[in-house]
Amino acid sequence: MTPFQVFLQQLANGLTIGSIYALIALGYTMVYGVIQLINFAHGEVFMVGAYVGLSACLWLGLEGVAPGGAMAWGFVGVVGASILGCALLGLAVERLAYRPLRRAPRLTALITAIGLSFFLQNAVMLVYGATDRRFPALVPSVRWNLGGATVTTLQLVIWAAAGLMMAGLQVLVMRTRLGKAMRATAQDPTACWLLGIPVDRIISVTFAIGSSLAAVGGVLFGLYYHTVNFHDGYLIGLKAFTAAVLGGIGNIPGAMVGGLLLGVLETLGAGYLSAQWKHVFAFVVLVVLLLFKPTGLLGERVADRA
Repeated sequence: MTPFQVFLQQLANGLTIGSIYALIALGYTMVYGVIQLINFAHGEVFMVGAYVGLSACLWLGLEGVAPGGAMAWGFVGVVGASILGCALLGLAVERLAYRPLRRAPRLTALITAIGLSFFLQNAVMLVYGATDRRFPALVPSVRWNLGGATVTTLQLVIWAAAGLMMAGLQVLVMRTRLGKAMRATAQDPTACWLLGIPVDRIISVTFAIGSSLAAVGGVLFGLYYHTVNFHDGYLIGLKAFTAAVLGGIGNIPGAMVGGLLLGVLETLGAGYLSAQWKHVFAFVVLVVLLLFKPTGLLGERVADRA
């Protein structure tokens, strides 16, 4: 392969993992944009989504199916089950863990999020075990040559799924009544109460949507790496949070851009510098950005509240 082809290959790989980061980062930025809370348990929601997808594969009898043998109905069924499970988990987390603390100091909610993260990690470990679990291959392993880079069908599926969901979220937030209510709640929840907007319901829906996006990211992660583990949510969640800050926390397009950019930078760094330092590049990028542009690439979209 020529140096340019190598670059294109690394770029394709970076866009793939960056798409997964972006889906998870959207949950961080949505929750922060509405209630100014960093939900550090969101990475574990992503991990739970991967395990719910794995359970759906086993329940549907897809574990022994040849790659792509049940692509259409199998993929849709697994993703649907994961979305449902994580949406319910997001609703439960908001209702039981965060809503009672809404008027408490922000540090209290932050500590609760960290504690909830450990709880979900250990709960999944007790249910599924501490070892890696193999994720069935639902997408056929077909390779395509695009401009000198080799791209698999799974990568195309990940790009398409992530792109459609991110575009759909942007339309939902900017073009619908629900999105208008979410933006109003983010700016002034007290005024929303006075106008009859169900603030608690809007916040719950925000958690459910963010968790659903993380669920899709979890299934795509399992399909891409073929294994899942109970501690995957910690590191991937941290990187997705970095992506949200990179793009501008509270900024939905910023989370998308941040996720894709972080994935590309991480892959290029691992490919051209050292794979052993792969996980370091994300946080180096974050530190450099915070030094020179603390609000992120596209800036924050969080209104100051009285």
